[in-house]
Amino acid sequence: MIARFRPGGRYLELDGSLMGMTEHDRTTFLRELGEDARAITPHELTILLEGGWRERLTAAWLVAAARRTEFRERLGEMLLASEVCLAGSAYCVALATFATAADADLPVAYLDRYLRRPDLDYDQPAAMGALLHLDTDHAARFLTADGPWHQWIDGPPHKKHHDTPDSHREAIGRLCAFVEESAEHRPAGKHGVVREFRAEAAD
Repeated sequence: MIARFRPGGRYLELDGSLMGMTEHDRTTFLRELGEDARAITPHELTILLEGGWRERLTAAWLVAAARRTEFRERLGEMLLASEVCLAGSAYCVALATFATAADADLPVAYLDRYLRRPDLDYDQPAAMGALLHLDTDHAARFLTADGPWHQWIDGPPHKKHHDTPDSHREAIGRLCAFVEESAEHRPAGKHGVVREFRAEAAD
């Protein structure tokens, strides 16, 4: 019985380094991501989503690349719960990649809750970027003058995020384009254990 999976060295690159890669390195990385997204099973993804932030971040990218829309609600629940740092932006990328009305509802729920908390500097920019990528009409009510977004930005403590909402939309759009590129490399074949994940046997 599989006890857990841990992401190997390759997937550390998902932690903020993807945009800084050379074109050659990024192409290679995204090809391998697409291959692994096709290979991993739903059970293995579930195990990763129960892990720490690196495991959850990795799982969200694999879910996005393989279009595993059956994980939509799970990702939305995890985004709203905000249990770990750094993984929320990957949930937002996956939801933006699915690109349906149901996916827009999930960042809306997140923003309804967390824009009311200027003391929490979590994944509000990524959620706003995903929502703008998915549905600008739904985003409009958050962006009115003196509305929830501006109240969050202006509220104490000082925010490190001062980019415009459109810049967050563009960032999510670039990451979605990377997912699209990786999806082109999903080979047909039998699901199996992803390379560079180490499984440990349980009693």
